[in-house]
Amino acid sequence: MSAATTEGLILDTVEIRRGTETLLALSACIAPGETLSVMGPSGSGKSTLLACVAGFLAPPFSATGRIGLDGADLTALPAAVRRIGLLFQDPLLFPHLTAGGNVRFALPAGTARRERTGLVRTALAEVGLAGFEDRDPATLSGGEQARVAIARVLAARPRALLLDEPFSKLDAAMKDQIRALVFTTAAERRLPVLLVTHDPADAEAAGGRIVRLA
Repeated sequence: MSAATTEGLILDTVEIRRGTETLLALSACIAPGETLSVMGPSGSGKSTLLACVAGFLAPPFSATGRIGLDGADLTALPAAVRRIGLLFQDPLLFPHLTAGGNVRFALPAGTARRERTGLVRTALAEVGLAGFEDRDPATLSGGEQARVAIARVLAARPRALLLDEPFSKLDAAMKDQIRALVFTTAAERRLPVLLVTHDPADAEAAGGRIVRLA
């Protein structure tokens, strides 16, 4: 498996350890628009895997292997330049910023000032929140906060998407909506997606391959 030549997100013999203990070992090629679901119990290393791919793995964890994205070797690159989006269980919105301000914060450096308002408006509209630019996050429902978080991640123009059980705290009806939004948008943008979850319904909704950890 070559990270230098293959499109998509490449995990080439990635092995994650905590001290001398091996938590997981994984090789995978996630094509543009495809989702790979990694399932396992708490403590199996799922979230640590995402930290490794995103570039902020910290002690006591360590990793070997190679991570590639669209032909570039990311293994030694800092998180800030990897252009990988990450959605967590909680929306983690900035409470001092409006919904639009949260999205604006994520726009790539160098985005022209005159373009920012339109990009924020479009990003929110794409997740079903047209007209929410000035809303205080504290006034939003859980589903609306999740949508702002999605808009913020996508506004950064990531080249891949990591999902750390982002649907786990939503009620049943909202889970279906947000799952569909995330996976449909990722497919349309041809983003390789790595999902970690303990919920079989998440993996089923993703529709891709599944890796099960012990």
